[in-house]
Amino acid sequence: MQDNDMTRRFTITTPIFYVNGAPHIGHAYTSIACDVIARFHRLMGNDVLFVSGTDEHGQKVEQSALAQGVPPQEFADRVSAQFRQMQREMNITADDFVRTTEKRHKKSARALWEKVAENGHIYLDAYEGWYSTRDEAFIGEDEITVHPDGSRTAPSGAPVERVREPSYFFRLTDFQDRLLKFYEENPDFIGPAGPKREIESFVKQGLRDLSISRTSFRWGIEVPGDPDHVMYVWFDALANYLTAAGYPDLNSEKWAYWPADVHVVGKEIIRFHCIYWPAFLMAANLPLPKRVFAHGWWTVEGEKMSKSLGNVLDPKALSDEFGLDQLRFFLMREVPFGGDSNFSRRSMITRMNVELANDLGNLAQRTLSQVARNFDGILPERGALTQEDQAILAQAELLPSIVSDYIERLAISDALEDIWKLIRAANAYIDRQAPWVLKKTDKARMADVLRVLVDVIRTVATLLQPYMPDTMDKMLDQLGVQADERTIDALKTPTPGGRQLPKPQGLFPRFVEEG
Repeated sequence: MQDNDMTRRFTITTPIFYVNGAPHIGHAYTSIACDVIARFHRLMGNDVLFVSGTDEHGQKVEQSALAQGVPPQEFADRVSAQFRQMQREMNITADDFVRTTEKRHKKSARALWEKVAENGHIYLDAYEGWYSTRDEAFIGEDEITVHPDGSRTAPSGAPVERVREPSYFFRLTDFQDRLLKFYEENPDFIGPAGPKREIESFVKQGLRDLSISRTSFRWGIEVPGDPDHVMYVWFDALANYLTAAGYPDLNSEKWAYWPADVHVVGKEIIRFHCIYWPAFLMAANLPLPKRVFAHGWWTVEGEKMSKSLGNVLDPKALSDEFGLDQLRFFLMREVPFGGDSNFSRRSMITRMNVELANDLGNLAQRTLSQVARNFDGILPERGALTQEDQAILAQAELLPSIVSDYIERLAISDALEDIWKLIRAANAYIDRQAPWVLKKTDKARMADVLRVLVDVIRTVATLLQPYMPDTMDKMLDQLGVQADERTIDALKTPTPGGRQLPKPQGLFPRFVEEG
């Protein structure tokens, strides 16, 4: 953690969520991961722009609206509101929420189109080939699976149909070498390693020019100068990141937040973000994002989530049952960020009872209840430190830097593992020091031990704020830490002794399955 990074601007985005269905645990997972990263950068003192939104155009939305007998805009309004509600319920602190049906976004997408066209990278022709409405993607002949009954599907399993229509094309072939050079010069641009290899391999096999307009439906942004065409939904959707940065006004305050530091996406849309998006930006002579990171998919009790199986998880129902911060913690803790994840009730309950209730909750409760009982709730001053005291305080002092480095690398779960190393060390420390025994033999030493523990727990609670904001607020209240003392920089100054601490209360009750 470098001092010169402390006040830098940091821009992070979720993918904009497609409004063809209600939000589920996968959408909550992406939102929470970005929220943890954004909150952590704010703790570091950085100037953060955290952007989310909804992708509301395209044939699939038009068809879904038609099936429900409502206009596409009304359908999009309803589903977009569900995503806003989900983010409020998950305590997501996005600074902006871009809807692709907003005027500002239409202005931004048209400006991008005009710039790319002005630079000679768009031409009019006719598209003939396979198209997947469900994927909103054109599928190459070599990617099609032909089934015994003659039907054809995309790699995702979605059905494809043969289409022929006039179309504007983006000269993607002109960017093949530039993209490969960019990947080579910016080895951290695509993460993690699996998607990176997949993208590089795909580009090396050769790119084809990309159809970027449609005439067979109307629900989209009109192509500048040709109202018979609407923009291909991905050209429109990807421009949302520029919308949030105030494009095309390059003199706006928001433009200072571009390029984005990281786009967090699901791995199923990595190709759009790592091939099309940088090529569009190159074509418009605009700066490229610094990183695109693809997270994995969630299964439920080992099975793929699907409506037909009836196992699609509602994040609100889970937070109502287990607790919001417990859910946020579990989703960030269970697997390394970037890998596929499995939601199981057993794992969720084990994490809650072992790591939250026993490891952390019990540590705080044991420490603070002894301060309350033996020192009238007055925080002891820092006393003389033994070697053991110094060792655990040194571990706590190093932790913010270690965790910051993990967060920079988007290793969200690794950061939690290092925080838990300190929690385990603190539990071992309290057992060895046995302040309840010192009470009878050396009350001054008891005070010193409890003070060390309070300082260690303060570090833990400060660093866990991005993961469990409400509960850590309460823990920091109980530790006597003022509202303006909860940043990473504030950890350099010990809490003044002599403060009256509130009565401690358990923050992580054990979860017991009913029945």
